[in-house]
Amino acid sequence: MAEDTRAANGLHWSKTRNLTYIILALWALFGIIIPWFAGALNSMTFLGFPLGYYFCVQGSLIAFVVLIWVQNWRQDAIDEEFGHDE
Repeated sequence: MAEDTRAANGLHWSKTRNLTYIILALWALFGIIIPWFAGALNSMTFLGFPLGYYFCVQGSLIAFVVLIWVQNWRQDAIDEEFGHDE
C-alpha cells in the first residue's frame, strides 16, 4: 500500500511540476518575449498610445489573469484526480 501511495504522490508531483513549467514558459512569453518585439508596432497609435505599448500593457494583463485561472483550474483537476481535493 505504501508503494502505491508513493507512486501516486510521485505522479501527482510530476503533473504539478509539468503544469508549473508550462505556465512559467507562457508567463515568460507574455511578459518578456512579446514585449521585446512590440517596437515594430509603435509606429501606429491607439487612443494616443503607441500600439505596441498598448498591446503589451493590456494584452499582458489579460494573459496573466487567464494564466492564473488556467493554472488554478488544471491544478484543481490534478488534485481531484489523486484525491488531494480537501
